[in-house]
Amino acid sequence: MDRRIFIAAVAGAVVTAPFAAEAQSVAKKYRIGWLMPEVIEDHSRAFRDALRALGYIEGQTVEYETRSADGDLDRLPRLAAELVRSRVDVIVAGTTPAILAARQATTTIPIVMAFWGGSGLIDSGIVGSLARPGGNVTGVYVLGAELDAKRVELLLQVVPKARKVGVLYPGQVTEEEKVDEVAGVELHVTAAGSGRAGYERAFESMAEARVEALLVPGFPRFVKEARQITELAATRRIPAMYEWPSMVEEGGLMSYGSTFAELEDRAASFVDRILKGAKPGNLPVEQPTKFELVINLKTAKALGLTIPKSLLLRADKVIQ
Repeated sequence: MDRRIFIAAVAGAVVTAPFAAEAQSVAKKYRIGWLMPEVIEDHSRAFRDALRALGYIEGQTVEYETRSADGDLDRLPRLAAELVRSRVDVIVAGTTPAILAARQATTTIPIVMAFWGGSGLIDSGIVGSLARPGGNVTGVYVLGAELDAKRVELLLQVVPKARKVGVLYPGQVTEEEKVDEVAGVELHVTAAGSGRAGYERAFESMAEARVEALLVPGFPRFVKEARQITELAATRRIPAMYEWPSMVEEGGLMSYGSTFAELEDRAASFVDRILKGAKPGNLPVEQPTKFELVINLKTAKALGLTIPKSLLLRADKVIQ
């Protein structure tokens, strides 16, 4: 090599190396859309903590575009469209209505289901199959509806004589949906309107129907307004089973289901893999593997109930 060419090459490398190093040190800042019917702080915090553990630092390598419908589900399609227009890299959608709205808004931006809790995930066309979703949606399926029978079974161990169990629902209930049966007991589905008055009307309706126990699914509004539900259940002296442990910590009797921590760890893992280049359609939908039974003995005592020893031994957490 000509000596002058060699010297020029070395000099060029010395000059450009710092700029190359500086360019490599500037990490891409990803934008994550967060779509929820209601903002649940524990849910949001668990997800951000999980992403932080994977190396995503808010304000440095990731920023969040949060959209909440504040309980008005009709707003979700518009909010999902806003996220699409803001050109987020991925949309994390929590609960079935938000996932449906996000999927309607885009078929190209990856969508991670923070959790799909109802049935019909495949029938709805959101994913082709659990093993191969196929489109732009993947994430976590929490088996909410499938576990309701198990929740009723556990509740009946505490109130074995109950033959009619109420089920709260955060919307209108058709005549066909009002009565169902599971685990050999009649389920009486009752709509819970908004605000304290809505819950009071629901509990009054259940009292008229002679409901002997209560199942409270994990809808976001119920989680956010847990204190109102648990207080009315205590006042009406109705033993209630919940989906989320946080509702038992608010004074509920029992809960059985997955935890925000596990669900958000899984959702964050999906986001991480997608941001690193994975196609959502190639990432199998996951289901939680850990289910916790939480019992509030203080509430049981107030209701005059004795929790069977076998159930206490099974419990993952007992609140004294």
